[in-house]
Amino acid sequence: MDTLESILETTRHGKPLVHFITNYVTVNDCANMTLAAGGSPIMADDPQEAEDIVSICSALVLNMGTPCERTFRSMLAAGKEANKRGKPVIFDPVGAGASAFRNELAATLLREVSLSVIKGNISEISFLTEGSGTTSGVDAHREALSTENNLNEHVRLAQRLSEKTGAVVAISGPIDIIADSREAWAVRNGHPAMAALSGTGCMSAAVIGCHAGANPQAPLLSCVCGMSGMGICGELAHERCQALNGGTGTYRMLLLDAMSRLDAETLAARSNVQRC
Repeated sequence: MDTLESILETTRHGKPLVHFITNYVTVNDCANMTLAAGGSPIMADDPQEAEDIVSICSALVLNMGTPCERTFRSMLAAGKEANKRGKPVIFDPVGAGASAFRNELAATLLREVSLSVIKGNISEISFLTEGSGTTSGVDAHREALSTENNLNEHVRLAQRLSEKTGAVVAISGPIDIIADSREAWAVRNGHPAMAALSGTGCMSAAVIGCHAGANPQAPLLSCVCGMSGMGICGELAHERCQALNGGTGTYRMLLLDAMSRLDAETLAARSNVQRC
C-alpha cells in the first residue's frame, strides 16, 4: 500500500524527468525545486518540440501564469501527446477568471486534454467549477481562503470539479484540500511566510509533478505528499530563517534547502494530514 513516505522515497530513487510549460516569473524556482524534490526539470515551451520533449518525460506540468498564443499551442500539443503516452498532466490554472484569454486557455485545456491533477487557489478552482471566482490578480482574496469554517464547502467544490474532469483537485490555502470524486484530504502544513514569496504555488505544482511522474498509479497520494512536503519545508524554512534573523531572500534559499533535505522520517514526523 502506498504511503506518503513511500511516495517520497520512490520519487527520490526514480529521479523523474518532468516537462514544464510554465511562466517566466517562477521558471527558475520551479526548476530548482524540482531538483530539490528529487526530479529533473526540462523547460521546453516551443510548439516545435513540445511533443518530442513530453515523449521522453515522466510527467507534464502546465502553468498559465504568463500565457501567450505560442505557449497556448505548446500546452495543447504537449498535453495531447502526454495523454497518448499515458503520462500524468498537472495543470496550474494561474489567474483563471482574470481575463478572457486565460479563461479561453483554461476551458480549452479542460475540454481537449485529460488532466491528472488540477492545482490552484480557491478562486481559480471556483472559476473552473462554477464559472465565477473572486481573484486579486493571480491571487485569491483572503476572505475566500479555506478555513475550518468553510472546509466542508470547499471539499464539495473540489469534488465537483473532480467529477467534471476526472482529475485530482488540489486547493491551496491555509488549509490545503486534495480530493477526487471518492475521497478528500486536508493538509494543515505550511506557514504564512510562504504567501510572501512569489512562486510557492508554482513550486508546489512542480513537486506534485515529480511525485506523480514517479508514482503514476497514485495521483491523489502524490498530491497529498507534495502539498504536505512543501508545507513542512515552509515551516522548517521559517524556523531556520528566524534563527538567522533573515528576510525574504533568506527564506527562499532555506525553502529550497529544506526540500533538498526532506526525508521520509521528517515527513512522517511533521505531516499534518487528515481524511475529510
